[in-house]
Amino acid sequence: MIKKRFLLLAGLSLLIAQSLQAAPLRVAADPLPHAEILEYVKTLDPKLDIKIVELSGGVNANELLASGDVDANYFQHLPYLKDQEKALGKTFAVVASVHIEPLGIYSRKVKSLAALPEGASIAVPNNTTNLSRALWLLQDKGVIKLSAKGEAGSTLVTPKDISENPKKIKIVEIESPQLPRSLDDVDAAVINGNYALEAGLTPAKDALGLESAAHNPYANLLVTTPELAKDPRVLQLAKDLRSPQVAAFIRKNYQGSVIPVADEQHD
Repeated sequence: MIKKRFLLLAGLSLLIAQSLQAAPLRVAADPLPHAEILEYVKTLDPKLDIKIVELSGGVNANELLASGDVDANYFQHLPYLKDQEKALGKTFAVVASVHIEPLGIYSRKVKSLAALPEGASIAVPNNTTNLSRALWLLQDKGVIKLSAKGEAGSTLVTPKDISENPKKIKIVEIESPQLPRSLDDVDAAVINGNYALEAGLTPAKDALGLESAAHNPYANLLVTTPELAKDPRVLQLAKDLRSPQVAAFIRKNYQGSVIPVADEQHD
């Protein structure tokens, strides 16, 4: 009787596992470039059933993943993910490092960073990791100087860490999706690559200052839960996203505004 019950449970577990693997893989992604890249993967690998859940403003894709509303997400870099794990009290699993979207400085009022007037306002992302990333970029481009030792990706900074500000720049913290809209109200804005693309900007051409892709710690990741990290569907998607075909698609479609991680590794 016990043996029969054990076999029944084992069989039920196998059926559940097979059912899960047969279901579409639900992946939350920003519209640009992530969802576009996933749409290309669907044409590249039609046997892999992917349901793309496009993110809209205010939706936290890590909360969706933690609650089981999606099986994976593709939109974030590692420093942001680590910050989210602390905030949500959850542990996630990185299964692929795919591409880099260099952070850029944009303006509708000046043609160069040197032309920024004294007292200029610069909008930056208001979340911890991207705020820090923006300040490191402003230092790299000579706009400000930070007192903190270290480098972007490993040392978090805030406006309190600005030690030299020759033009008395005012730092304005704004939610990342709203940064492109702020360009009419501030002298410049530091905008994430995906939001720049969605706003019709071409980072490689329009940015007054652009993050270097070489040794960039902000590669965008395919993330899932520890329980699904070995799921064949997740592993296949990771393989597809790191394929030469997807790298070629990214190079052709985004012209340096989005860079495959494979390219950065060969710099």
